[in-house]
Amino acid sequence: MLTVDYALLGINGGERVLDVGCGDGRHSFEAFKRQAVVYAADLGAKPLSNTSALLRLLASEAHYRGGWASLQANVTRLPFGDASFDRVICSEVLEHLGDDDHAVDELTRVLKPGGKIAVSVPTYLTETVYWAMSRDYAHQPGGHVRKYKAGQLVTLLERHGLHVYATRRMHGLHSPYWLLRCLFGVSREDAWLPSLYHRFLVWDIENKTRPLRLLHKALDATIAKSVVVYAHRADNGA
Repeated sequence: MLTVDYALLGINGGERVLDVGCGDGRHSFEAFKRQAVVYAADLGAKPLSNTSALLRLLASEAHYRGGWASLQANVTRLPFGDASFDRVICSEVLEHLGDDDHAVDELTRVLKPGGKIAVSVPTYLTETVYWAMSRDYAHQPGGHVRKYKAGQLVTLLERHGLHVYATRRMHGLHSPYWLLRCLFGVSREDAWLPSLYHRFLVWDIENKTRPLRLLHKALDATIAKSVVVYAHRADNGA
């Protein structure tokens, strides 16, 4: 399930899109489907391998005319020149970083004047609950080192010359899943109740029934798992 709303980000064919912290490639995959030239970046070799396999499969279909590359990269030291990308996606990354300010500086640097960026982080409410319930949630290797209120994320982006034009709350239906993971043990994905709820989430993604769409809206408004901030860089580079 996508965290970023592509209708708000506005990806067009031929545009260069950077997906930082691409994970298993869900956002890169969707951008490539829209005929963009996608650069999928992550620190992990396994996520990059999965992303590459997805993009390679999609590229084999003749009606997709975008391009793609995958590379290991650190968001605080991006190996790209200034103003390289029309769109930048940074989903669920900043909460892992000790130096989020430097990371946003890099994201802004590689974004073209007039370009748009979408940044998502876990919501302050859900993080506070999970941190209180499970020490392992935050302190496992690669875990979360900071929490954000939505206004703090907006301020961080604006401090680097980005102009926020929308915020959205997402994945309220996923919040109970992580509550269960904290209860049963964060590392125990196969515990019976979290596993059962995960199957329900997969079913929801595949079926998209109207009652569950309404439930999504209600939960997004109350217990959203993620907040997404959309911003653009001024045409003059400010």
